[in-house]
Amino acid sequence: MQINILGAGSWGSALAIACSKVADVTIWSHQIEHAQFMSATRNNPNYLPAEIGFANNVSFSSDLDQCLSANLIIIATPLNAIRQVLRQIKTISAKIPDLLLVSKGFEAHTGLLPHQIIEQELPGFKRYGLLIGPSFAKEVAQGLPTAISLVAPELDFAVSWMEKLQDIPNFRIYAHDDVVGSEVGAAVKNVLAIAVGISDGLQLGYNARAALITRSLNELASLVLALGGKRETIYGLTGIGDLILTCTGDLSRNRTVGQELALGRSIEEIVKNLGHVAEGVSTAREIYLKAQILKIEMPIVASVYRIIYEHAEIKQEVFGLLSRQPKPEFLNA
Repeated sequence: MQINILGAGSWGSALAIACSKVADVTIWSHQIEHAQFMSATRNNPNYLPAEIGFANNVSFSSDLDQCLSANLIIIATPLNAIRQVLRQIKTISAKIPDLLLVSKGFEAHTGLLPHQIIEQELPGFKRYGLLIGPSFAKEVAQGLPTAISLVAPELDFAVSWMEKLQDIPNFRIYAHDDVVGSEVGAAVKNVLAIAVGISDGLQLGYNARAALITRSLNELASLVLALGGKRETIYGLTGIGDLILTCTGDLSRNRTVGQELALGRSIEEIVKNLGHVAEGVSTAREIYLKAQILKIEMPIVASVYRIIYEHAEIKQEVFGLLSRQPKPEFLNA
């Protein structure tokens, strides 16, 4: 079996290491120098610890045409590069292999979810899914236990690839077909993790963290249901599972963004120094605007948006959240 990974960042590298346990793998990088470096050194130290290396059955290429000959293509580029990659793929080949995407968020300026980008660029194409859920690339690369969702519009597709990948050690896949619910949960949690990072950076304590995560789940659920996702997905891996990990894990880039904001650093400085994509930064605007259109109350997301894009004073935003009008915790109370 041949699995090729488009994207040579942390996730592309981690998935290549995992998939190499059950298949031959080629990693595509759009930079020929990067592909050559990984081939020569057998690691990718800009994205994973230098001691984590690639197996002998992992190869590297900057030739996209060559990389389209596979049983499965995993697109592991940042979300806002997906559309361009899909356009390149369909330009090169009329016969497109099965696709999995791992990016999370709403596309900047269009507000589209990953599956909607696929539907626009590859009309009628159904052999795709998303591999998303509570997972840090570094831990996957290290072979630490991970449970993740493989979600696809056609359940048979998800189940088929779940079974083909089931022998990856310590990598448990659960298949289902709630694409919208999973994508929304995976996108919203990144923004909410920035809020928790701000709370942690201000040293507001574990009580505040617990309250923020709990109320964040309510906001996540509101948008999932408003956009047509299933209620059970909220309490699954791409809902509460992903939310907990991203809000509490020290490897969370979005939580780190919040911590740095709390220290008084500008968002421009933080993004530059981070060196990796933190999807919550761009997604905050799209979710805020979507909530306005749908008339959904998402006060935590709104505060993150104002802090990042309107340069609102952080302590004032925190006070604003705490001083909101009291109300019953549950709608039917």
